[in-house]
Amino acid sequence: MTTTARTFTGDRHRTAPPVVSFTDVSKSFGEVRAVSELDLQLHPGETVALLGPNGAGKSSTLDLLLGLRTPDSGRVEVFGTTPQQAIARGKVGAMLQSGGLMEDVKVRELVRLACDLHPHAYPVEQVLEHADLTDIADRMVNKLSGGQEQRVRFALATAGANELVVLDEPTTGMDVSARQAFWGVMRAQARAGRAILFATHYLEEADAIADRVIVLHRGRVIADGSAAEIKAKAGARRIVFDLDEYIGEGALRELPFLSSLEVSGRTVRIQSHDADATVHALYGLGLYPRNLEVAGGPRPGAGVHRHHRRRDR
Repeated sequence: MTTTARTFTGDRHRTAPPVVSFTDVSKSFGEVRAVSELDLQLHPGETVALLGPNGAGKSSTLDLLLGLRTPDSGRVEVFGTTPQQAIARGKVGAMLQSGGLMEDVKVRELVRLACDLHPHAYPVEQVLEHADLTDIADRMVNKLSGGQEQRVRFALATAGANELVVLDEPTTGMDVSARQAFWGVMRAQARAGRAILFATHYLEEADAIADRVIVLHRGRVIADGSAAEIKAKAGARRIVFDLDEYIGEGALRELPFLSSLEVSGRTVRIQSHDADATVHALYGLGLYPRNLEVAGGPRPGAGVHRHHRRRDR
């Protein structure tokens, strides 16, 4: 993916009051600490990526931001007030992984309902066009593919003039062309001065879209800066392996921390900025990589470490 010039830079907007503020926020589910003493701020005009593998705390952080969960300790403020009050005022639009869509309605009807409920709504046809839904506007929601459902969720999140747009893994299930169109719309939202916060495990996507990347690990911020700064700290590593069967790029693109992916027959070549997390997720997909090699970045003389880990069958 080609890196796109940023419309905004974080430093340019940090003199304004923050749009989102987390102060020493923690949240546990039983014995699992999902968010741990989290401090972060998001400012007007910023496009910020929350980056991390599954289980890093991204979705829990967004749930707290949207008032869907209550922190065990600490304070969450959105536009200087509670998340619930900010949402009621039409300041926040959200696209989440959790929660289903109404099924026995047409796409247009569902989008129209979202527009009717928004205090600062856009015209229905404009929302459909921006989400690339015009051609399927009269299709029943329960007849949509996964990628089309994602575009409907995006339409619902952007049905009105929100000052903050929150997106949880927004391009999951979308093909390449749909992703490009999606982010084209989000860049337009950013140019209009809106703050955008999206969770992803694609460093490549964060690099192309965000002007600031916050890396989460076990509910804590471990890095906060531009994508270039994050990559410089992490250092890319090469992962090469063979598979018993050709599976294409679809499932492999769900692996965390990818910066590039190449599939040639049954041989897969990956550049990753967290090789351990990527390899762990690879086994989590139920794949058995043969001849697995993890090497340092493309600098001369980098050592190669050969993994012989076997998966129980």
